[in-house]
Amino acid sequence: MDILDLFKKGGPAMWPLLVLSVLSLSVIFERLWFWLRILTQEKEIVNRVLDAAGEDWEIAETIAEQARNQPIGRFLYAPLSLQKSDPETFRLALESTAADEIAGMRRGEKLLEAVIALSPLLGLLGTVLGLIRSLGAIRIGDLGTESTAGVTTGIGESLISTASGLIVAIASLAFYRLFQSFVVNQVKIFNKAGNEMELLYRQYPPEPKTINTGIFSKRTSKNFDSSSQMESKTFIQEPENEPDSITDNFRLHPVNSSIEPDDTINNSSLNLVNSALPDNKVDNANLNSVEKKEDES
Repeated sequence: MDILDLFKKGGPAMWPLLVLSVLSLSVIFERLWFWLRILTQEKEIVNRVLDAAGEDWEIAETIAEQARNQPIGRFLYAPLSLQKSDPETFRLALESTAADEIAGMRRGEKLLEAVIALSPLLGLLGTVLGLIRSLGAIRIGDLGTESTAGVTTGIGESLISTASGLIVAIASLAFYRLFQSFVVNQVKIFNKAGNEMELLYRQYPPEPKTINTGIFSKRTSKNFDSSSQMESKTFIQEPENEPDSITDNFRLHPVNSSIEPDDTINNSSLNLVNSALPDNKVDNANLNSVEKKEDES
């Protein structure tokens, strides 16, 4: 029989079965390509990283970084890329990365589970609909005659949807179990590689990584210079209560004289100070004439 004829005779349930089969095939091909790339390169990456870690951790980090397109490469690179690490941090980095990678390996499983559950039910639904249509065409008066011969043919054709649903479900279930076995195997490989890496870390701990502080030292030196300049300015700054003019100095002399009675103020120096004041522009002769007038009065 032609496939198109079988598809038409299967009834309306064949259309959702076609959609489910396309989704299942897309997931199967994508996962097959994914696992094919992993299984062919995984063992080599693990051996190279572990061998390099026993001699030089920087070389091991470089090898793991180059293999970051693989799950095992990302798993081994996560603890090696830490700036500062101790055994506990090293283990936490391995565990968290392993959980993320295993979750990525399970991608598509939910869709396969849905196809496995729905396909047989849709096939059974198509069979029931076909039987209803075939038995509805039978008349009681036609029983035992040649007109009922086509009923058996219709019943056989209605079972096509059931067979199609079972085929889709069985194929999806087979690849689903295959992919699950790959995931279980990866869990074992991750545990083994992580334990060996942790043992090497405890036996031969790497030296702490140095951070290039050239830029920060330049900036801090500039800030220190500016702060030192500010501090020097504050020390050089004159006090706020310093006299603003010579007049204030002159006014301070009586206070000093009251504190130190032995000190005498030179009259000639006072005259010079008074003459230097900007506000005293009065002539000494005028002052003497005013004093004479006051004496006569």
